[in-house]
Amino acid sequence: MKPESDVILRVGVAGYGSTGQIRRQHIDAHPRMRTVAVCDRTVTTPGETSDGVRMWSDWEQLLEEDLDVLFVCLWNDIAPTVAMEGLKRGLHVFSEKPPGRTVEDVIKVREVEKEYPHLKLKYGFNHRYHQSVHDALKIVQSGELGSVVDLRGVYGKSKMIRFDQDWRTKREIAGGGILLDQGIHMVDMMRLFAGEFVDIHSYVSNAFWCHDVEDNAYVLMRTAEGAVAMLHSSATQWRHRFSLDITLTEGGLSLSGILSSSRSYGAETLTVVRREDDDRGDPREVTTRYNEDHSWAEEIEEFARAIIANREVRHGSSLEALKTMQLVYEIYAADRDWASRWLDSAEMLPGMAK
Repeated sequence: MKPESDVILRVGVAGYGSTGQIRRQHIDAHPRMRTVAVCDRTVTTPGETSDGVRMWSDWEQLLEEDLDVLFVCLWNDIAPTVAMEGLKRGLHVFSEKPPGRTVEDVIKVREVEKEYPHLKLKYGFNHRYHQSVHDALKIVQSGELGSVVDLRGVYGKSKMIRFDQDWRTKREIAGGGILLDQGIHMVDMMRLFAGEFVDIHSYVSNAFWCHDVEDNAYVLMRTAEGAVAMLHSSATQWRHRFSLDITLTEGGLSLSGILSSSRSYGAETLTVVRREDDDRGDPREVTTRYNEDHSWAEEIEEFARAIIANREVRHGSSLEALKTMQLVYEIYAADRDWASRWLDSAEMLPGMAK
């Protein structure tokens, strides 16, 4: 067997749209990974890119390649199937969020994963790798600002789709709307900072864009320890916005902006406030601005390290993906009117992640 320093992982990318191309950029920048083939439904004739990467029109052709790793950047309805097939063919699998259309999708993938314990499966909850989130989590976990009292998060954009992504408005393909597609990042981070939520209330609506998926979700949640979270996931946020305020017993943290690929969410900053008895409600605060986004590269690095050194997947494990997906569907189910119109019984009773 080659020493770790000599291992070059051969990677296939299923789905070569904007996300697949970004993933490939960072895969090929990694010293131990190389993209050898991709597939996309827009490929009409199999061939090669200018730099020799083979191109196929469907994922079944891609899986005939000699691969070590499969990246799944496909629509929500097909992504779980391709992830399972990758595992069955002995490949390590990285799949984008959301992990499927429904909770049941994730459970099925986990059942296959259990049959191949030597393989690594990771989901792309990319926001966990942003430096502002990393620094905020370090402060929370250190206990220097005490325990979490509450969280207030807004994640919104001005519409559900770009001109080439109308599939996001179709429930049979996407599974859900703005909450499942984008808000899932905020749901995941609230779990990361506060733990599991046991009491959930929501109002879910598709009243503005009138697709059969939601364009707004308003959420109020509480953990067993009493931390309360408020979330607004919106597709009617005309000025794109990402913000997460975390109040702790001895201070607070404010995450604002995110260095997304669109660069439309403003500067990425973290403001740290430390409570003082005599601050009269206007304490000193320190704001850090982050001008570079290394999240994609760090996410790839962690996955490669898990494979080569046989380490556990730290962020984005299938269990974490399942818990976040369950919480999304518990939010849907908490609005009884929405649940009665849009969810079937299996989706309304997702069960407990174990």
